Amino acid sequence: MCGICVAHGLEKPSADRARLIACSKKIRHRGPDWSGCYVGKQTVLVHERLAIVGVESGAQPLVSDDGKIILAVNGEIYNHTKLQEGLKTPYPFKTHSDCEVIIPLYREHGKELCDKLDGMFSFVLLDESVEPSRVIAARDPIGITTLYQGWSSKRPGATYFASELKALIDECDEIISFPPGHVYDSQDKSTTRYFQPTWWNGDDEGPEGVIPTKEADLTALREALEAAVRKRLMSEVPYGVLLSGGLDSSLIAAIAARETEKVTLAQAEVRRRKLAEAQSGPPSPTPNGISDSEYGKPRGKQISSRGQNANLSLIAATIASWPQLHSFSIGLENSPDLIAARKAAHYLGTVHHEYVFTVQEGLDAIPDVIHHLETYDVTTVRASTPMYLLSRKIKAMGVKMVLSGEGSDEIFGGYLYFHKAPDATSFHQECVRRVKNLHTADCLRANKYALDLHCKVGGTN
Repeated sequence: MCGICVAHGLEKPSADRARLIACSKKIRHRGPDWSGCYVGKQTVLVHERLAIVGVESGAQPLVSDDGKIILAVNGEIYNHTKLQEGLKTPYPFKTHSDCEVIIPLYREHGKELCDKLDGMFSFVLLDESVEPSRVIAARDPIGITTLYQGWSSKRPGATYFASELKALIDECDEIISFPPGHVYDSQDKSTTRYFQPTWWNGDDEGPEGVIPTKEADLTALREALEAAVRKRLMSEVPYGVLLSGGLDSSLIAAIAARETEKVTLAQAEVRRRKLAEAQSGPPSPTPNGISDSEYGKPRGKQISSRGQNANLSLIAATIASWPQLHSFSIGLENSPDLIAARKAAHYLGTVHHEYVFTVQEGLDAIPDVIHHLETYDVTTVRASTPMYLLSRKIKAMGVKMVLSGEGSDEIFGGYLYFHKAPDATSFHQECVRRVKNLHTADCLRANKYALDLHCKVGGTN
């Protein structure tokens, strides 16, 4: 994950630049690839980047064509190509970043842009075209990414935002976890919920509680899960899957393996054509009107033409550096998870990496786990310790992104205690509660234990 650290409402932001950079440095483990800073009229934005999409040109903070809108984002926007195509006014994109589309969306929709984003994100946008400068901050609907908001009694007019608590602890004496699915507007100091799904009140006990009665559409469910995995493979860097051998991670791995194989076959065909053309003549156009020599190249800076560029960017976005899916598992010696993961990996044909740790290694890691998680919750620390150790191994291999099965037990009631639900209504209400609180447990754990390993969560939105 990337890291952001922002202060707004400062009297002399240039004088505070060094302090904010020092705060952001505490979370540089989230974004080791590049650090960027922007100083505005009342604001300082600092960004620590982990490059996943638009590796060469996506450094942040991002600045609009007129220099009036500045953006710092942690996350990914999966539907960025579709959003670019739907802009009413063509926008001269400067980078290949999937997040840059937020700038023209803000121009057209204001803070209502959030509901149009399909992705995992926390962002702070600064608008200096108005007086006083305006700041918009938002967090994705489920809270896959982390975001904190803080205030200082020493600077009553200032508001702070950061990806982790440790970046704000020396500056703020009041800090809250920014609520998922909400957007903050400095113009009226309001924080409102933009995420309004039909199931949101399903945990209410009163008449407002919505309990579904329609039978599950298993075909739609399968297709939604496949699409959720597919869009999370939007990566220009090596990726893999976390595999425990259980149902959740095995399903994610199976879909990811199939999608990776499709890309590998497409790449092989492109190479075959290139070889043939090198011997016989210039590139011939593909059925989509794009020459083979263009396949796999990043999209151009001007993303205003619709059909061909959209096709090209989709192809380029899904091509990863490794032609075969890699899977990763960890456990104590002879643990059932290691054995099950080994069987699943063999069946799926992944390149499998297995790591064994000792109880002492787990105990030794606990202080670091607590430091990164920023919580003493026993269950969260216990579940995060082996994954913290595994993430270090994955990072050492040069992998920046992995998929996992987080969120499935909450959506489908997979925990053992769900068997004790007295009736279907209680079962559904508990599922809704668990999904609404994912940001306090599984999402928080997945976001933070991975250090500077970018960890995506499959199947939660």
